[in-house]
Amino acid sequence: MFQLNTGKLPPIMRTVIAVTVNGIAEVLIDGMITQYALQPGTAPSPSLLTLKGKDLTTVMSWIDFSGIPYPAMPDFARVALVLAKYAPLGVIPKVIPSVLIDIPLPTQRIPRHQGKDLAYIKSLAEEVGYTFYLEPGPTVGTTFAYWGPEIKVGIPQPALTTNMDALTNVESLTFRMDNTERSLPVVFIQEQNSKAPIPIPVPDITPLNPPLGLVPPIPTNIEPVDMTSKYSPVQAALIGIAKAARSADVVTADGSLDVLRYGRVLKARQLVGVRGAGLAYDGLYYVKSVTHKLGRGEYKQDFTLVRNGLISTLPAVPV
Repeated sequence: MFQLNTGKLPPIMRTVIAVTVNGIAEVLIDGMITQYALQPGTAPSPSLLTLKGKDLTTVMSWIDFSGIPYPAMPDFARVALVLAKYAPLGVIPKVIPSVLIDIPLPTQRIPRHQGKDLAYIKSLAEEVGYTFYLEPGPTVGTTFAYWGPEIKVGIPQPALTTNMDALTNVESLTFRMDNTERSLPVVFIQEQNSKAPIPIPVPDITPLNPPLGLVPPIPTNIEPVDMTSKYSPVQAALIGIAKAARSADVVTADGSLDVLRYGRVLKARQLVGVRGAGLAYDGLYYVKSVTHKLGRGEYKQDFTLVRNGLISTLPAVPV
């Protein structure tokens, strides 16, 4: 209404969208409006206001803080300090220390901030094979800033059911398998005495990325990981494992559901079960992305699921 009445947009406009399903409140979107457009109405059509925005990472890309020193601070401590300045926006850091804790000695080197906050945090994550994203909620006005490994374990969400008559709770569900992108990363470590590079192939199976399918994909190409020889063996292995995990998800499922029929909001970056799709595609999947569609009297979601193999590793999935 501020746009229709005054024709002006505040310089900073934060928007939070939350829904309540079966008495449980879920925060869907928490971010900043970046674009707006007004289409004046002509009788009997009303005016149309279109708003576009991004999550709070938009704020992290505004100011260049290059040059700020971080003496004797490992990477995770630097990330926590960078995120601390966004506490007034309700951003709660969820930072997991890397396996390799490298504390730089001030007498040898002092790390300095490079570029804008978002780019700097992502660069630190890539150096140790981590990921960074914002997760809105759990309450309105708060957002978790996660910096850590991509975790594909946990309690699965209720199963998505297809082709089971009255038990079906999805509107559409299609599967595909593409093994052409499956690669085997090879990292190089440097032998300290001879300085000779030693190639080491890295598997994609780790405790944080367990096999969700009994039949894993076969790598179709070998991908050397550049610039890993300058890292320690542990750090090079972490980078290689992260790259291997991204290319291992060759099974993809795309679909849509009605939230009221499903009974809850399907969340991204968590596990979910699938049943009714047949032997090859039933089982647990990792929810890669979710798109929310809200309209008058309806709430639907489009989703994308991924898995690193065919045939379920479980005899049954949680209903």
